[in-house]
Amino acid sequence: MASESNTPLLAQNQREGSSFLKACFNGTNAFLGIGLLTVPYALSSGGWLSLVLFFLITIMTFYTGILLKTCMDTDPTIKSYLDIAERAFGKKGRIIVMIIMNSELYLVAIGLMILESDNLRKLFPNFMIKIGDLLVIEGRQSFVLITALVILPSMMLTELSILSYVSATGVFSCLIILGSIFCVGVFGGVGFHEKGSLVKVSGLPTAVSLYIVCFAGHPVIPSIYTSMKNKHQFSQVSIFLILNSYAEQALNMLQKLFFSLFRLFSSKILF
Repeated sequence: MASESNTPLLAQNQREGSSFLKACFNGTNAFLGIGLLTVPYALSSGGWLSLVLFFLITIMTFYTGILLKTCMDTDPTIKSYLDIAERAFGKKGRIIVMIIMNSELYLVAIGLMILESDNLRKLFPNFMIKIGDLLVIEGRQSFVLITALVILPSMMLTELSILSYVSATGVFSCLIILGSIFCVGVFGGVGFHEKGSLVKVSGLPTAVSLYIVCFAGHPVIPSIYTSMKNKHQFSQVSIFLILNSYAEQALNMLQKLFFSLFRLFSSKILF
């Protein structure tokens, strides 16, 4: 008991919190989650050169993350965007930022449930919830309800070190989706076509908005930082996230190039 009571508070806090790997899982799930699936449409809308905008947005996200870290280092009581807004603009600034953040997170949650329900409806078009003659819920509405009930338990998790395991499943799910697309292209008869414009000026606004969606998890940066066991590793986590985003795009481009060469090589052999 005596040894525990004499343990410095700083040492106790350092033993708690998320590790480097868990912080990377949380950040990857926030930044490269469902937004990754919108990148192909963004490329088709803005052309290949629109990837330059993606790289610029990634750098801006990294830079603003470092700025947030600097702000939080100057005052240990700062834990969130709201605290930063209050220090900068007072109570009114805190209220305005709170309204904007809560509205964004609310709309993102609604969008995810709609997206999930639409996908499930395509898989199970005849599904519905029916309880006698009292309650009948059609397919799309029933899937929205089921999705909300499945996601709800994760809302009870307030410790990011525990939530990192949920984030890890999201990261692996994205990898499974990419692998599934790969298999469908190779074995499903769909194929990979080396089409696409270099740049489409009219589609650049759409491409930019979709690239920004990839980094819509920016509000969680303060939470990830404050939850880390070793906060000096936050810069390394940020570097990992930016390199991860570049690697994802490079993989998409190399995959497209590989299948273009593969189809060309196959046509030479067959004909």
